[in-house]
Amino acid sequence: MFAVIKAGGKQYRVVAEDVIRIDRQAGEPGDVIEFGEVLLVGGDNPQVGVPTVSGATVAGVVVNHERGDKVIAFKKRRRKNSRRKRGFRHEFSVIRITEILTDGKKPSKTPPEKPKRVAKPKAEGEAAPAEPKKKAAKKPAKKAE
Repeated sequence: MFAVIKAGGKQYRVVAEDVIRIDRQAGEPGDVIEFGEVLLVGGDNPQVGVPTVSGATVAGVVVNHERGDKVIAFKKRRRKNSRRKRGFRHEFSVIRITEILTDGKKPSKTPPEKPKRVAKPKAEGEAAPAEPKKKAAKKPAKKAE
């Protein structure tokens, strides 16, 4: 099953477990986002929206936020000593599509928990890591008289 969603003024064809880059969305990495503007749901029984499919939503998880390559806008007016240089980097959100829902269902998957950092247990017979050496304090230099 696939769906066509509208996000940020653009249309995207998505399938479950797809990873897409769309215009920056609100939310932290790991948050669940629902796309309510579903224009088409395809598969065995396709549904075309007028303009959207009623009761259909697409759920996704924010993977991270990125910035695109820098675009330079440089303007110069010759012989006028006039120059303008402006740079711009577009901001994106990377979204992993988790499910395509129809008939007004809500997303069943909760966002995956962030992994906790756990100290690695020592293997038997393994020596403890050496402590860093402390630097000796510098002695004041003697003045020549």
